[in-house]
Amino acid sequence: MQNKAQELKMQFLEYLEIERGRSVKTIENYDHYLTRFIDFSKVTSCGQITEPAVREFRMYLNRQAGTSGTMKHRTQNYYMIALRAFLKFLRKRNVHSLNPEIIELAKVGARDIDLISADELNRLIKAPTETNKSATNEKGNGDFLTTLRDRAILELLFSTGLRVSELCSLDRDIDLSRDEFSIRGKGEKVRVVFLSHAAKQCIKSYLDKRGDMDEALFVRNGAKEVRDKNRRLTPRSIERMVKHYAIVAGITRKVTPHIIRHSFATDLLENGADIRSVQAMLGHANISTTQVYTHITDKHLREVHKQFHGKQRG
Repeated sequence: MQNKAQELKMQFLEYLEIERGRSVKTIENYDHYLTRFIDFSKVTSCGQITEPAVREFRMYLNRQAGTSGTMKHRTQNYYMIALRAFLKFLRKRNVHSLNPEIIELAKVGARDIDLISADELNRLIKAPTETNKSATNEKGNGDFLTTLRDRAILELLFSTGLRVSELCSLDRDIDLSRDEFSIRGKGEKVRVVFLSHAAKQCIKSYLDKRGDMDEALFVRNGAKEVRDKNRRLTPRSIERMVKHYAIVAGITRKVTPHIIRHSFATDLLENGADIRSVQAMLGHANISTTQVYTHITDKHLREVHKQFHGKQRG
């Protein structure tokens, strides 16, 4: 087998897509991380991937500018995870290269979770209706249809905890007679998510006013958009929409679809849900990913400490 780095990188990406069933976004990210390593290290064969070459690349990453100074260790780890996976692939193919076990990830602190309060969440979800109270309810009215659509999106995000990419992939044949549906998420894993009464009602109201035959559940409105063949909303368009309504709702902090997902998880945990169930509903592969929420929801610990600590002292 040829040992050319670029050729083997492409074989690795094809392996991820075909045999491992990884998403297009994951493959794009791995391609970016590995290409940057190969370009920086100037390796032409996988035998040239050595421990010094990796260490030099890590030093390079550590000195790159990030949003808050240098590149975060968590971001640097993404590069190392991709490189380690590539090296494991090479080992399976009996290609001589660096032992993947040599690569260790940088230690990172607990991830900070951005949250909005329950009151802010309620204001956000109601913002489309409040914004367009003057819109008529005539079928085909662009403003009114957009109001119905955006309210349905916000209700659905909070009801299900869907990732924004998962929400964009939904088709309009969703069965609203049931309180649940299946979604194919990261790694092509299927999980069940649940519909609140409010989400079902908002989706039904939106679909009842739709005059098109597009298969997507959520589509762009307007004269130009109606002529487009692909009207399905994109993750970026939903991110812009959420940001807009956060401003309308008077929320000064950053709000994204993923923050609504955080609100979904913390709402469940604060109301007594067990962490394994929340893990399943979020579609997390590892429980450690879900555990990032527990320090937020352990508010009762303060009361426990106050009630039971130091009672033996005078």
